[in-house]
Amino acid sequence: MFSIEPLSDILGARITGLDLSGGVTQTDFNRALQALHEHGFIVLPRQTLTPAQFVAFSALWGRPEPHVIDTYHHPADANILILSNVYRDGKPIGLVDAGTYFHTDYSYLDIPARCTILHALQVPHGREGTTQGTTHGTTFANQRQAYQDLPEKMKRRIEGLVGRHHYGNRDDLDETSRTVASVLTLDQKKKVTWVHHRIARPHPHTGMKALYAVSGSSFGIEGIDDGEARTLLDELKAHATQPRYLYTHEYAVGDVIVWDNAQLLHSAPLTHCSEARTLWRITIKESART
Repeated sequence: MFSIEPLSDILGARITGLDLSGGVTQTDFNRALQALHEHGFIVLPRQTLTPAQFVAFSALWGRPEPHVIDTYHHPADANILILSNVYRDGKPIGLVDAGTYFHTDYSYLDIPARCTILHALQVPHGREGTTQGTTHGTTFANQRQAYQDLPEKMKRRIEGLVGRHHYGNRDDLDETSRTVASVLTLDQKKKVTWVHHRIARPHPHTGMKALYAVSGSSFGIEGIDDGEARTLLDELKAHATQPRYLYTHEYAVGDVIVWDNAQLLHSAPLTHCSEARTLWRITIKESART
């Protein structure tokens, strides 16, 4: 039976009673969509999906777009990006370190991501999700609540401000570091450029404002000196990633998780190759620029 269980007071819900391999009714999808908007991310445990089934479920949420790093696209469908620290013949089978800093997926694109969907195939042993974060799970930060908690003076200050975004992690540009943005090839770098998004951004479906990508791809603010802009962005990031806004979900094999990029930041763990971790990822684009 379809049921929704909140995972914490700040973020997340577990949905049980759905077998995604058999398809999802419109009624059940509408309930899942409402849960996503309410809780920021949803987890559908104990799923066993083929690449085609995973793509079919993901397409319910909108138009998928392959990641710019085409090196690790799934051979069965380029919309699936393989995330893995498993090596075969001396080479990783997927992207080893992906987004180990707080960021928002596809915020470096003019039309950013609506949601990201992961399917866990191999995971390290670990604890259940906690509000403090762990070494194995994805940590999410509630940017809708972070915006609501800002002082009114700060809300007025950032109202109408537009951030300047580019692929990368503004806190680490060293391509030899594990916390740099996943390194692009020269050809891949040619596919990304500067884009602009509001800092206090209305959600494209609910209209509720949230801080948008104040960590990660935001390198400046239109019309503001770079030093002043960096100081403001760092202040907003420090506020938005306080422990009271965080929840970490540790994956179990079979988990499918959907998160709402318009109201969350997230960070992935730094994994160890001694503990296998393999996931499939599909990212869904928003339907129009907001």
